[in-house]
Amino acid sequence: MSRKPLLAFIGVGNMGNPMALNLIRAGYDVTVFDIDPGKTHNLQVAGAKVAQSLHAAVKSAEVVMVSLPGPPQVAQVMLGSDGVLAHLKPGVTVIDTTTSSVELIQQLVNESTKKLIDYLEAPVTNAVDFAALGKLSIFVGGSSTAFEKHKPIFEVIGEKIFHVGKAGNGATVKLLTNLLWFVSAATIGEALMLGAKADIPLNTVWEAIKSSAGNSWVAEHDVPSIFAGHYDPSFSLALCCKDLGLINDIAHSQGYTLPMGAHALALFEKAKAQYGPDAAELHVVKLLEDRVGHYLRPSDNAKS
Repeated sequence: MSRKPLLAFIGVGNMGNPMALNLIRAGYDVTVFDIDPGKTHNLQVAGAKVAQSLHAAVKSAEVVMVSLPGPPQVAQVMLGSDGVLAHLKPGVTVIDTTTSSVELIQQLVNESTKKLIDYLEAPVTNAVDFAALGKLSIFVGGSSTAFEKHKPIFEVIGEKIFHVGKAGNGATVKLLTNLLWFVSAATIGEALMLGAKADIPLNTVWEAIKSSAGNSWVAEHDVPSIFAGHYDPSFSLALCCKDLGLINDIAHSQGYTLPMGAHALALFEKAKAQYGPDAAELHVVKLLEDRVGHYLRPSDNAKS
């Protein structure tokens, strides 16, 4: 059996933490770094080394994995005289699981190539619960040789792994799936409200949706968060708006606009303005509940 590479994992929040934990459990030697030290405690208990700086985290790494909120954070961490790329030796591979912009990814690939570093973009999907199970879907863009070399890493954190071609394609695939997610998240509330206001039990409405052409991952995964009234705190409205902005940017760069993408962005921006950027993503449904004055709770279907 070949030796597992030394890993550094930068950013161990909602998604990065379970990915790093699964790699530790799979026998990888992992050094972690996060600007919030509290996020590293469980990983240290599991066997990770905790670095006090980016430089310390990556100085001995053969593979550097990154999981950050978005393009500004990735640019800050990776670029500049004290960024990660400045500290890496030739032959190291970066695996960036952040949902980022096509333009930034292409810039990072170009900078990495100059330093003889492989840069794989590998945005992930299927939410925190699937991250914990090691069943993420992963969309990898970049060198096919580097992808094959590090496929065992992807197989620890993911179940469905796609090499989608050149750098930037991973972001495009991830973001087009998020377009479907966010549009569905907004409309699932409308569908549930139609049933609730007709006095059909909400669990019956939900089961009917799941047994129809209207079924989706959102219908199966997100509806319980609406029924519970917590609206899925694992993903924030700020992140929804960030991703929808990136989605619309891709279309603009290709020379057209997305009517549904633009409408979804406007809805999520309205929810963010009303409930705050840290509010859970399904507050886009709460917008409708508050406007109608009826809350989608199977136990009582109560009006406010």
